Amino acid sequence: MQLVGYEPSGRGSALRLSDGETVERRSLERGDTLSYSLGSRHCAGVVDDGEHVSCDRPRAPYCEYHTSTWVCARCTGTCLKDEMDCYEEHAVYVAAFAPDTFKVGVTKSRRLETRIREQGADRAAHVHTVSNGRIARELEAEIAEWLVDRVRTGPKVASLASDVDQSAWAAVLEQFDVIETFDLEYGLELDARPVRETIASGTVVGVKGRLLVLETGGTTYAVDMRDLVGYELEEGATDRSLQSSLGSFG
Repeated sequence: MQLVGYEPSGRGSALRLSDGETVERRSLERGDTLSYSLGSRHCAGVVDDGEHVSCDRPRAPYCEYHTSTWVCARCTGTCLKDEMDCYEEHAVYVAAFAPDTFKVGVTKSRRLETRIREQGADRAAHVHTVSNGRIARELEAEIAEWLVDRVRTGPKVASLASDVDQSAWAAVLEQFDVIETFDLEYGLELDARPVRETIASGTVVGVKGRLLVLETGGTTYAVDMRDLVGYELEEGATDRSLQSSLGSFG
């Protein structure tokens, strides 16, 4: 069985497993137990209409034949497609990741809260509504001159047991005519930052964005689910040595 995809918070939180043909959705609810060890890793292939086309090329999570690039993510207002097609209403938002990382982003207006939950933001503010994606990307590019437009996994792990710097967040919002704000909760209730690991065994504490938090042996671990894609899974908890938090020795 291969892990061929995942669904982040905002889309239900789940792992997608394949037996080589059909794809099974393994939901990730707080208190669930995962018991998989990681085998070899190779390209996850492609999932099309619920069916999995496997690939044995060694590059993971996807080989050069199964890597897709969403050109809109690189757009700054000049369309990279043959013809612009993002005529739907878009929202420009600012997201906060504890304690003090602030990101600008854009999405279709109807997906606003879903999108910020997918990213695992702690706070967010809707700051512009525009008629199409081109205008949204132009505004995003302007704001990205003083705010970041992407947040890597490391800072997101660091945010798991931190609180947003409220004064810094307020200073960012002062630069906008805020339309709506969001205070996001993920139910993690962590006292200390989890140890970053790549595992698929333990008790589910919760999911924040694409970070899966697991508890095993008295230690909580933060797993970037994208780092699991492509692995062959074997039944049974991992038997390799894992780094433990200091609290697990108390």
